Amino acid sequence: MKITDVQTYLLAIPIKKDELHASWRWGAFNQVIVAIHTDEGITGYGEAFGYGVPHAVFSVIHRVLKPMLVGADPTDIHSFSNRMARQTHLFGRYGITTFAISGVDIALWDIAGKCAGLPLYRLFGGAPALRVPAYASLTRYPNPERMGVAALYAKKAGFGAVKIHQIDLESLRVAREKIGDGLELMVDINCEWMPEQALHMARQFAPHKLRWLEEPLWPPEDFKNLAQLGNRCGIPIAAGENACTVHQFRQMLEAGAAAYIQPSVIKVGGITEWRKIAALAETYNVAVAPHSPYFGPGFLATAHLVASTLQADSVEYLCLNLEASIFREPIQIKDGFFSLPQGPGIGLEIDEAILKHYSVAP
Repeated sequence: MKITDVQTYLLAIPIKKDELHASWRWGAFNQVIVAIHTDEGITGYGEAFGYGVPHAVFSVIHRVLKPMLVGADPTDIHSFSNRMARQTHLFGRYGITTFAISGVDIALWDIAGKCAGLPLYRLFGGAPALRVPAYASLTRYPNPERMGVAALYAKKAGFGAVKIHQIDLESLRVAREKIGDGLELMVDINCEWMPEQALHMARQFAPHKLRWLEEPLWPPEDFKNLAQLGNRCGIPIAAGENACTVHQFRQMLEAGAAAYIQPSVIKVGGITEWRKIAALAETYNVAVAPHSPYFGPGFLATAHLVASTLQADSVEYLCLNLEASIFREPIQIKDGFFSLPQGPGIGLEIDEAILKHYSVAP
């Protein structure tokens, strides 16, 4: 089997203005989708992280990675992973280049699953259940009242846990009031605070019984202070959505910086690198709570990985409703669970007409 072409789609899908609507920093929801075609008629689909920088990620895939891929055997995934990392390190080991590699890697694994005739979770060794718990991840709202409406929506939808992105005490109080004591609650700070401010705020947050406090510090790679905060504040720390490759996660785990690590399959280097990180987490006996606020192959890959990973127990589902889905059967969460698709590879069929309709890049 040989790769005949690599297509990259930069999508901008409008967000519906409903009860979950909030001002999205980048306007429409961007998705960078990779399609790898082969001479045997099998096409693999992947997704690369593109929030805020989709054209840059698109360019790396199209101009740098595509020439490495065309004409090669797509089943040699581990060699490809190593080759792509080595030939792009000059441009930076972390960030945009690794996002691009992630999209290609996921597409290669999709091909592998389709060649085997198996959904990815079975290719990875199976799963104890065919449903994966999902938690509701709310966007950041302009005030506690708007956030409270979204939190109540998540509760009524059957989610067993809710994560907010507000950073004030009043919003946390409202969230807990709306969802009640029976649901788990998490707060993602998005790297807003310096160490002393983080400690001060975390101690105020503690009475609301958080499952975790996510990415509280700036800069996010300050693992020493992150570990100290976790030891002093009384709330488990979650971190890692801004980390790339197993090497950064090893530094994080060696520092004891997090009780939950959060690799994102479309940022860390793809499925190949995600599985290395999960194996490392098992060695350190730390939970994996993957970052996955996506609506494409990245979400599906995450669900398959969670289902087949001992240290992981749920997927993050971003509570936004888009105008269209790139899948013929849209991703659905029912009663707080996502049912693993049983098709080969990532499991759901891509709607190519949607890719073309919402594409905003040549």
